[in-house]
Amino acid sequence: MGDSIQRAQDVRRVLRRFRREGLTEEQVVAELLPGLVKDLPRNVRGIWEYGLMEMINNAISHSGGSSVVVGLRRTPSAMEGVIADDGEGIFLRIQRELELFDPRLAILELVKGKFTSDPVHHTGEGVFFTSKIFDEFQIRSGRLRFVHDHGERDVLFEGAQHFAGTLVRMRLANDSTRTALEVFNEFTESEEHRFTKTIVPVRLAQLEGTSLMSRSQARRLTRRFECFETVILDFEGVEEIGQGFADETFRVFQNANRSTRLLPVHMTPDVEFMVRRAGGGRRDVQGDRHDEESQLARREAGSLPFAATTFAFKGTPPWPRPQPSGSSTSAHRSV
Repeated sequence: MGDSIQRAQDVRRVLRRFRREGLTEEQVVAELLPGLVKDLPRNVRGIWEYGLMEMINNAISHSGGSSVVVGLRRTPSAMEGVIADDGEGIFLRIQRELELFDPRLAILELVKGKFTSDPVHHTGEGVFFTSKIFDEFQIRSGRLRFVHDHGERDVLFEGAQHFAGTLVRMRLANDSTRTALEVFNEFTESEEHRFTKTIVPVRLAQLEGTSLMSRSQARRLTRRFECFETVILDFEGVEEIGQGFADETFRVFQNANRSTRLLPVHMTPDVEFMVRRAGGGRRDVQGDRHDEESQLARREAGSLPFAATTFAFKGTPPWPRPQPSGSSTSAHRSV
């Protein structure tokens, strides 16, 4: 049998359905993870523990469903994890809580970071950082699927199939050298190591078939920017913006929130003209300091490219679909 055909004994799987009520993420991770990662590098084990804890906690705390399904699959080269619930759905929940007119706009709030429906008990950092420490991260809910591939453009798929609840899929190479700490540091600027910097793909504020022209679009884009010290606005994929959009973002918001720096990058000439006309991207009294910051922002946005594209998808998505068992906690597969 050729090397290109993966042997069944080289693949290890575990799939388990849990009753959500009374469940803890610690319980799930302790039961399913150690046997699959015990021989992997410490940094890889740490990433899997962090990612699973965060996503399982989200399902427990926010889904409102009755059960949580967790699946792990390890091959010689990589491991994949899936967390699914049968609740309201993450995009619909954000749409409802923020009174958005379209669930696609909920994805913009997730990629900004610091969004949570329970600020007393959560920081809103879990999805943001988990999506960036794995090689591949996907969220599917309803008809939408958001995909973040490390080093690639973020992609939003919209299809005809409807997924009830929320499904998160993560993938990481077994020999990855990435650490959770280095990802945290990329978005930390203060001595207190707080989450103070974010990169926002401006295209996510633009629904298919529309342009970024209005002040209401700008207000939606800049919602919660005041929570950050630095916001890198990645305009990749945006061909033009309107005067009202530019003015609301780079003059009105900036004047009202002096402690937040807006650094636009990857602009077309038309976009740059409107940004500079509104007062964004200008040199200040300290000479080239702002330009140096923009160059740094472009390098960071280049290493973490968040520009999003929207596609349609057809057929069955490439993730396991767990089958209901006779008992809500008895379904278990291990190969």
